[in-house]
Amino acid sequence: METISVFREGIEALGEAGGWDVRLCYQCSLCTASCPWNSVRTFMLRRMLRESQFGLVDLGSEDWWLCMTCGQCTVRCPRGVPIIDVMKAVRRLLVGSGTAPARLHSAMTSLSSLGNPWLQEREKRTDWAGGLGVKRFTSGMELLYFSCCTAAYDPRAMGIARATVRVLQKAGVDFGILGSAEVCCGESARKAGNESLFRSLAQTNIESFGRNGVTRVLTSSPHCYYSFRNEYPQLGAAFEVVHFTQYLWGLVSQGRLKFSRGTKLRVAYHDPCYLGRHSGVYDEPRRVLGSIPGVELVELPDSRETALCCGGGGGRIWMETKVGERFSDIRLEQTRSVGAELLVTACPYCLLNLDASVAAGAEGRGGVGVKDISELVAEAV
Repeated sequence: METISVFREGIEALGEAGGWDVRLCYQCSLCTASCPWNSVRTFMLRRMLRESQFGLVDLGSEDWWLCMTCGQCTVRCPRGVPIIDVMKAVRRLLVGSGTAPARLHSAMTSLSSLGNPWLQEREKRTDWAGGLGVKRFTSGMELLYFSCCTAAYDPRAMGIARATVRVLQKAGVDFGILGSAEVCCGESARKAGNESLFRSLAQTNIESFGRNGVTRVLTSSPHCYYSFRNEYPQLGAAFEVVHFTQYLWGLVSQGRLKFSRGTKLRVAYHDPCYLGRHSGVYDEPRRVLGSIPGVELVELPDSRETALCCGGGGGRIWMETKVGERFSDIRLEQTRSVGAELLVTACPYCLLNLDASVAAGAEGRGGVGVKDISELVAEAV
């Protein structure tokens, strides 16, 4: 095993990278038992934590790049070890040593030069809004809508941004977008170990929001929501953030948005990790779905606090996952097992992974469809 010592100057090296609390681990293996990777392959998280305690990292192993930061292990750890922080710290040291998967390196290069991970021109960030009459944000508007890079550039995920705009317009919300004046939130870059890139992206957004008088931000992505809410304030940000599902339930409950079109569907809801487990938003999306005429909402196995990850967090959305090891395939099987015709989620990463699984084997999935909650709501209004 080719290894490096991440403790070149003692334990301080990992500690300075944010992994000091790995010392709390007493090797009970509950993290390994909790990790969804062990439903599709062997993933010895306990061993990895032990290795990091001794300062050893296998440079030839992909394991350090598999973690999706879903949080299953962290919420169950009896010692309260912030395992995601440990993974992030080791990745920071690996990135600093020039060791990172090629696809991840490509995404980081694109983030650094273009402000998005998809190798797309910054000026095209608002192409998704063509023909919708979306205004540029000006000071005094109720909301800045921050679509996220995935919904701005990916052809499938663009449907989220477009549906969100149609819903906001239907409800008479005064909102706007900043387009090329904004960049990626940087959350996944940080979890993938590139701290300096995260800080650069975050500072660009903080300065742009401040310059344009932004006080409240609406996000489609739970990853943007999490970062804006928990990480940006540490860098001086002072704006409020709300996820679309939260805002949407407010519109419905206040009577600002009414459903004019029903649909007879048996629907299951997939909890995104960064909206549910990381942010505690479980009820609002379910309330919205339950209020659509004709929708029968059913629960999936592994839902709410124990929800199965789609596989896209922690920078995994930019890396390849082998056939037979995709959690999104399992999620579709679970959807079929409860007799649901449609699987609804509230995250661009989840949508892409689940949709890819449908495309890869729809005939074997019992005809299950996948939509973002914004798309279903837009059809109903």
